[in-house]
Amino acid sequence: MTHLTAFNLSIDFPLYHSESRSLKKALLGKMSARFGVDKKSRPTVQALRDISFSLKEGDRLGLVGSNGAGKTTLLRTLSGIYQPTMGSLSMEGKLVSLLDPGQGMNMELSGRENIHLRGYFLGLSKSQIRYLEQDVEEFAELGQFLDIPVRNYSSGMVVRLAFAMATAFPPEILLMDEWLLAGDAAFMTKAKARVEGMVRHADILILASHSASTLAEWTNRLIWLDNGQIRADGKPMDVFEAYLPRHDFEELLRGQQMANL
Repeated sequence: MTHLTAFNLSIDFPLYHSESRSLKKALLGKMSARFGVDKKSRPTVQALRDISFSLKEGDRLGLVGSNGAGKTTLLRTLSGIYQPTMGSLSMEGKLVSLLDPGQGMNMELSGRENIHLRGYFLGLSKSQIRYLEQDVEEFAELGQFLDIPVRNYSSGMVVRLAFAMATAFPPEILLMDEWLLAGDAAFMTKAKARVEGMVRHADILILASHSASTLAEWTNRLIWLDNGQIRADGKPMDVFEAYLPRHDFEELLRGQQMANL
């Protein structure tokens, strides 16, 4: 059964070339909430501190918080890019992360060659790679650009290709960051339908975004990160009531009420 559990996850990033006593004093004095010292007495940024939550099949978790709050760091930790300094992470299920549009791509290869490369990496059979190629070609709608090097793509085209490749085979756990929302309206409609199709099949979704309306629509649980710690965890509208300015929350509430009519 698909699940993901984070227990007391903490991430510290050493500040290299920060050995001077005066710099340590300045950092620890002014921003002690986010800075510490490691075993080698080096200043560290405490990017995440004591993050705990558990998800099961069908859960849609949203991550909200200001820039630097720890949303992307948490996603990168869940995807295995960062190793926790403390705490533990356990999961069962195939995980796909959409954290960087160019993640896992060779920019010198064409889009089609990158599709084949992704298929080989996933250990797909020849027939599965053919399916992957056809599915991505139809979904991304890149036309002849699919056969030119990715380095010549616009940022929107890279988003289309990356999303199409990552979601061709429904994962059991899907991690997504804000970059996906940079797509045009037509692409967003397709992407939304594709993601919601995955979630309807009991997969887990974890989405970090600054868009309150998107999180309110796509998620059934929200975690508010503040200075690398969980400030609130609960139903999206309950958390938004505490997180958003009053005017913004009332506007979001009206939008939700209109959508439910």
